[in-house]
Parts: sequence; C-alpha cells; structure tokens
Amino acid sequence: MWTIEELLEKVSSSGGSDLILTPGAPPQIKILGQLHAVGDTPLTARETETLSLSTLNDYQKNQLVQNRSVDLSRGFAGLNRFRFNVFRQRGALALVARLIPSRIPSFSELGLPPIVQEFAMQPHGLVLVTGPAGSGKSTTLAAMIEHINSHRSAHIICLEDPIEYLHAHKQSLIEQREIYEDAPSFAHALQAVFRQSPDVIMVGEMRDLPTISTAITAAETGHLVIGTLHTLDAAQSVDRVIDLFPADQQHQIRLQFSQVVLAVLSQILLNRVGGGRIAAFEIMLATPMIRKFIREGNTGEIPANLEMGASEGKQSLDQAMAELVRRGLVAREEALLASSHPAHLADLLDAGP
Repeated sequence: MWTIEELLEKVSSSGGSDLILTPGAPPQIKILGQLHAVGDTPLTARETETLSLSTLNDYQKNQLVQNRSVDLSRGFAGLNRFRFNVFRQRGALALVARLIPSRIPSFSELGLPPIVQEFAMQPHGLVLVTGPAGSGKSTTLAAMIEHINSHRSAHIICLEDPIEYLHAHKQSLIEQREIYEDAPSFAHALQAVFRQSPDVIMVGEMRDLPTISTAITAAETGHLVIGTLHTLDAAQSVDRVIDLFPADQQHQIRLQFSQVVLAVLSQILLNRVGGGRIAAFEIMLATPMIRKFIREGNTGEIPANLEMGASEGKQSLDQAMAELVRRGLVAREEALLASSHPAHLADLLDAGP
C-alpha cells in the first residue's frame, strides 16, 4: 500500500497540482487540469481512510467527526507544503491535496498587471481578489502580501483557512492566524484584529455577512484590507457584497462600500498554448465613476466602463483574454469556452487590436 508521503512525492515530481484519493479508483494526480492514475489498483475504503487519517492530528480528527470534512495544511520533510481537504462521501473518507509551491511567485511570474503593485501599497481601503475555485486567488494574495512585506514597514495580520504559503518577516512583521486552529472563525478573528495594532489585514475568504461587514469597518478605520470572494467578475463581486445585507441596510452599505473599495481584481486560469496555464485578469479601479455606479446601484454599467478605461489601468476579463489570444498564448476556442460572454469576446477578437 502507498504511504501519503510517497503519493505526495509523485505529485511534486510529476509537476502535478492535486492528489485525489477516493475508494474504488487508483490514486489520481491532476496535471494541467487532467487526471492521471497512479498505478491501476483501486483503493479500498479502508486504504483511503488510513491514508486520509494519516494527515490529521487529534484536533483535526475531532473536527472531521463533527463536521464530516476538515481543511488543513502541512509540510512534510523533503516535500512541498500541501493543503488538504478530508471529507466523507457515500459513507467513506476521501481526500484532496493541493500542492503549495515552496516559493511565493513574484508579480511578473504570475503575470499580474503592474498597477496591482500600486493598490497593494495603499495605506487604507479594501481590495478584493475574486475568481472561481482553483483560479489562483490564494497565490495572488500571497504575492501581494510578499510585495508589501518587501517594500513597506507594516504590521500584517493574515487570517487564513488553512495557512498555505509561509511568510518570513522582512520589512514588515507578519502574523498568520489559521481559522479553527488560532481563531474560531473569520468573523471572530476580524473582531479581535482591531486590538492587535494591524496596518494590513488579509482575509483568506470573505464568506459571510459578519466577516464582510467587519472588513468594511476595518477599511473605514484606516487599515488596508485584502480579501477574496468566489465571484467571477467585478460587477458580480459588488452585487455579492451588497446582497448579503438586509434590504433596509443596502443603501447605507452601497455608500460605505463605494467609499472604501480601492479595486477588484478578478482572475481566471486558462490553458496556455504549448502547455501550462496562464491567468487572465479583470481590473476594476474605484474611479469616481465606478464609485458613483456602486453608490447608485448601477453595477450593470461597470463592464462597459472597464472596457473604456484602459488609460486608467482598468480592463475587463474579456479584454484580458482577447489580448492573450492575440499574443498567441491562449487558443481562441479556449478563451471563448471560458468567457461568460463568448459572443462579446468574439466581437473583440474579430475587431482586432
């Protein structure tokens, strides 16, 4: 039988991103979005359980019993760090492990637009990094925090579930609090952070009303707050924030949010021509016109404004994908398949540069 270390080593050596273990199938490694079996012998439910439980400490095993799933991250001697989710399905345990690179990529390696450096260095306000699951949001957050860490003297507090990239103190001091290990919830950790003298607050996932409400308050009171949402684009991100609040509070929240938001960076990963993956980025900067759209509830006007705002550093996701196609980095069919508005993207491509 495999050990978890042997399987994780195969993920690292194969250039894979994920390990998936489930009863009735051989171990699977995901490489560039495609599954590849390790051997041809299916795992039994007992084998999957043994491998899954070998990654957990006693506290995490109790969490698994209570919640039927548990998130964690940990490193192994001689291997990369991995993020794990252990969960129950059809009465048995299954596991997914995501490889975390040992080095935090730079802005240029990620292809992040240069303007991201500017709003990462702002003294206060709210920056949202959005995109579907697996689009690289955590890596973008880590790169932004590392940029601040290398260029600014600040006290940075990161709230993560679980901790992925490990940061070392440089020009800044960095605290990394793991939700459920170091704090009971994002909302509780955010409430406590006001007593911890932060300059920069990173929220790994803004998933509920208390967390988002407190994050807006933190941005209002002079902190730079960087967080993520599972939304596809800037307009949808604004709507998600506002819609979480009761109807009688939404007018006030539109006003508050329009005042504190600095930028929304939305991203998606695409297959690169010749192999590998590449990110496309939508950039919404909170210009006076964007703030007016948010304040008045006219988020439907945001996409067109982004496409007309190239001189200000703004761009839509379709514009970003069209540019990747023109540069020969992404196939036209790949971009059209990934777009939420394929007909519009086709028009952009047919119009030329």
